[in-house]
Amino acid sequence: MNEHQTPTPQLSTLLSVIARLLDYPTNEIWAHSQALCEAVGKSPYIPPDLRRNIIGEINTMTADDIYERQARYDGLFDRGRSVSLSLFEHVHGESRERGQAMVDLLEVYRQHGLEINSEQMPDYIPLFLEFLSTQDDNTARQWLADVGHILTLLTERLRKRDAWEARLFEALLTVAGQPLHDQAVNLQVADEADDSTLSAIDKAWEDREIRFDEPLEDGSTCSAIEQFQQINGEQPIIWDKKGPGKPITNEVSQ
Repeated sequence: MNEHQTPTPQLSTLLSVIARLLDYPTNEIWAHSQALCEAVGKSPYIPPDLRRNIIGEINTMTADDIYERQARYDGLFDRGRSVSLSLFEHVHGESRERGQAMVDLLEVYRQHGLEINSEQMPDYIPLFLEFLSTQDDNTARQWLADVGHILTLLTERLRKRDAWEARLFEALLTVAGQPLHDQAVNLQVADEADDSTLSAIDKAWEDREIRFDEPLEDGSTCSAIEQFQQINGEQPIIWDKKGPGKPITNEVSQ
């Protein structure tokens, strides 16, 4: 290698940065904003205009008060389910199938030697991206392609809400080699009602209460989360969030 050349940044770096930016805003983002911007700026995996957009959003975010950004995050991702950062929410909802799917995904993590330190479920997208950051480029791309329909759906829903996080999902779709627009998804999202309004949230809770009071086919009334915890049958997992780019640890909290 020519002494003036520098190694191409690994895809794992970009995935870790996106994972951090999709996670709940913490002081670490503000403290490491320059490093995050530099990592995005050097990434050859996304086009220059998208890199500039993401860098601009990082700078805008970290120029704001962190508490305002945390409140915005809660309002965006924690009100309603349409932009939930739980992958299987968009496939199985709160059915028992989601619980089993999370168990299967956790087993994949373990097969790769990873014990996830996280308060979140295994299908939490930032956590999923941290897992992918430990894989080789081809494997990471394939995993992203496999969930491409979910990424496309989230991208369009975030665009509809004018949320800058749509750019992060565009980056993931680009890495996966997937189109950034899908006409069928666009039409679907255009017809969707806003599930983040207070009336929509109240209605969702009413429906959820009714559904959970009714036994499922096997007689169980547990939610997907409870199903996962029952099947997993182990202590809660705590995710170590010690800074940008830090991979998932391989230690279980005691």
